[in-house]
Formats: sequence, C-alpha cells, structure tokens
Amino acid sequence: MSMSITIDLGDKDLEHFRAAQKAAQARAATKSVDEVLTATSQLLLEAQKTEVPDFIAVRLDRLDALIAMLRDEGWSLPDSDRQHVLSALVYFADPKDIIPDNVPVLGFLDDAIMIELCVRELKHELDAYDDFCEFRQREAERRGMSPAEVGRAEWLAERREELIDRMHKRREGDSGFGTGYGRSSGYGRKGYAPAWRPSLFTMR
Repeated sequence: MSMSITIDLGDKDLEHFRAAQKAAQARAATKSVDEVLTATSQLLLEAQKTEVPDFIAVRLDRLDALIAMLRDEGWSLPDSDRQHVLSALVYFADPKDIIPDNVPVLGFLDDAIMIELCVRELKHELDAYDDFCEFRQREAERRGMSPAEVGRAEWLAERREELIDRMHKRREGDSGFGTGYGRSSGYGRKGYAPAWRPSLFTMR
C-alpha cells in the first residue's frame, strides 16, 4: 500500500538548504568543469541502482537535463550561461551530503530539494533546452534520422539562437524564483516523456 506525504518548506526551512548550497559552492570552488559534471553524473548513476520515490525521480530527471544541456554539442550554450548552470551544480560535487545517499528511501531527499532550488533558479534555461530537444526530435523524425546524429546540423543553429535569446529575455524579466513549476519542471505533465537528449538517468 502506497502512502502520500506532502512536505511544505517555508523560507526559514529553505535557508538551511541555501546555506548548505553556499558552503558547498565555497568548498568546491576550485573544481574543474569536468570534476563537477563527473560528480553530478555519479549521483544519477548511484540513484539508478536503487528504487527512489517518484517525487525524487522526477527531480533527478531534471538534474539529468541540466547535465545534458552542458554536454549537448547541439545546444552549445554560451560561456556565461554555462557558468550560470555550473554554479548551481557545484553543490552536487561536494561529498558532504545533508543526508547520506545510502540511507534507504530518504538518501536522495536532500538532493531532490537542492535540485528543486536549481530548477527554480534555472527555469528559463530548462524551458529553452526542452524546447530545443523537442524541435530537434521533430526535425530528426521528419528527415528520418536519429536526433543523436543531427546535433551539429546547421539547420539547428537558427532555432538554437532564437531560444537562447528568448531565454535571456525571460530571465531578465523574471523577478525572484517564481513558482518553479512551469513547463520545464515536468512535474505537471502526466506521463512526462522528454524528447531525446544525451541522458544518464532513465525514469522507470
């Protein structure tokens, strides 16, 4: 028998996690891009070895999208935007978890909360990348190709620039974190299935 539990975290509760995020960023400030991506990817690979609750799995999927947008040669984020995403991911390169990942069921809870904070901060980046992946998949299907084979195709460039420009405008016009539950979160979609991206994490 399953059980539904709702956790509401107020500003004071979230301050604890934001403080941990800042401390982790300070400790991991000297890590390279590869080190950050490797450590973050390892979190997803470890999560794949165990059964995690759905509310954690959907957030791990969003973390997978953040990693993919940095590795995706077709998306090719400008350096300033890459740094913006990397600064949010640095927490996951720090070995000092609030809750150790090997604790059954709840081991990834703190990671899920941190991912949620990243999703809210990077909502526009995720929206733009999701749109790009969907566009690439539609075009690849129309041309009878695999999306993985067309990542560098010139016909992607104009659409990519358009989406990145829109992302910048939305981010500049955004005040605060917002709800964090827009299209990019995937939380509101029943049977959410993302378009192709170079993924590490698979929703069960």
